[in-house]
Amino acid sequence: MKDICAFFYHAKIQSLEIMNKLEIKQIDTKSLGAQFLLLVTTFFWGITFAIVKEAVEQVGVFLFLSQRFILAFAILLAICLLSRRKFKPAALKHGIILGSLLFGGYAFQTLALVYTTASNTAFLTGLNVVFVPLIGGLMFGHLITMHMKWGVLVAAVGMFFLCTAQGLKLNVGDFLGGICAVCVAFHIIYTGRYARHNDIYWLTAIQIGTVALLSVIIALLQGDRIVVWHPEILWPLIICVFFATIFAFLVQTSMQRFTSPTHTALIFCMEPVFAALFAYVTIDERLGLKGLAGAILIFGGMLLSQVSMPDKLYQKQTGEEQFL
Repeated sequence: MKDICAFFYHAKIQSLEIMNKLEIKQIDTKSLGAQFLLLVTTFFWGITFAIVKEAVEQVGVFLFLSQRFILAFAILLAICLLSRRKFKPAALKHGIILGSLLFGGYAFQTLALVYTTASNTAFLTGLNVVFVPLIGGLMFGHLITMHMKWGVLVAAVGMFFLCTAQGLKLNVGDFLGGICAVCVAFHIIYTGRYARHNDIYWLTAIQIGTVALLSVIIALLQGDRIVVWHPEILWPLIICVFFATIFAFLVQTSMQRFTSPTHTALIFCMEPVFAALFAYVTIDERLGLKGLAGAILIFGGMLLSQVSMPDKLYQKQTGEEQFL
């Protein structure tokens, strides 16, 4: 009798271990799928650099941002209302916070370009890959493994090679670019936290609406007329509204539930790589050996981070794996 009981006891233990392994495999599959979609989002953000550059040569920066985010907000709001998605008051607060951080990223990046070079601005903005794990570790107690640290370092060095030619000469614009990176880092971290507790459509709509409102205020202060039709920016608006805004931020808000903020930041490091490749194909702008080395290092940093902390461990240490 004791032998039979012992047999069933060991069988139960083994079955629980098998189920646990299958559960981890399922979560890892979700994590890989989320990271792939975040990479697609980064691709759209990367290719729109050249598109937006041409658009803002025709109209003011904040006028373009106003029209882009107003249209995106109107579409997202219509989706939320027509699909009768449940609205929670917390989504309003969380969406405004995310929208303010997102607007800060756009605004400080634009101001930085006035005082410093585009290369310095791109590198400094990309420093969010360094700030995300630092802020997460210091303020929220996120675990930072050694592989993550090396992945961040390698990606940051790659960003420097890709986006700078002569090195950094710090000035007011560089300081503003650093603030932009901090805004982007906080946006990534808080998106990961808030997306787990809100309807992603309402959360995305409210943060996009917040960016639209703040952009309109700045544009009006600069004397721009928001309601004026500019046919020369029709295609840039269509591409940016549907692909780089609605699709991109819905994916970011949704998929960050399944991966850690540090992994998200490292994936976003591919944005200047996609931008450089798109520029090479469309306007024959060449990377050069230094730029190519930077692109390889950024990709290497992403791969290095993937052999570090599994996303299930991240979910356990933050106490937020129940959403699965």
